[in-house]
Amino acid sequence: MNRLIKIMKRFLETFERIIALFLLLMLVLVVFLGTIELGYILFEQMQDSPHFLLLNIEQILNIFDYFLLIIIGLELIEATKVYLEEEVIHVEIIFLVAMVAIARKVIILDITKYHPLVLFGISSIILALTIGFYFLIKTLKPK
Repeated sequence: MNRLIKIMKRFLETFERIIALFLLLMLVLVVFLGTIELGYILFEQMQDSPHFLLLNIEQILNIFDYFLLIIIGLELIEATKVYLEEEVIHVEIIFLVAMVAIARKVIILDITKYHPLVLFGISSIILALTIGFYFLIKTLKPK
């Protein structure tokens, strides 16, 4: 029975690594294609601008949106890479990904289109992430 448990544990660890590798490869592909898409969007919007190379606020926010999505993708690649190397999920990386994701939402947010409770909810998420990250860093810092 003990041998069967060891075999099953080894199988599950191998399975986890294979899935993590596939996820990493797919993330790399998505970030690569997203970067190409960002370049294409930037080029197209600059050409379509009435004054060549000048972008309006909506175009700039659209570019920031894609840019921050790529940053989130890079952070997820880093988290997956660390998981594969150390076989541990670093919570601080996950917090950073969440903070970039919520920052992306805030940057592209048109506050006139949302109910005040939605804005309150977003601010609550920011506060919770900030407090959680503070306590995480305080806990991880050597004394």
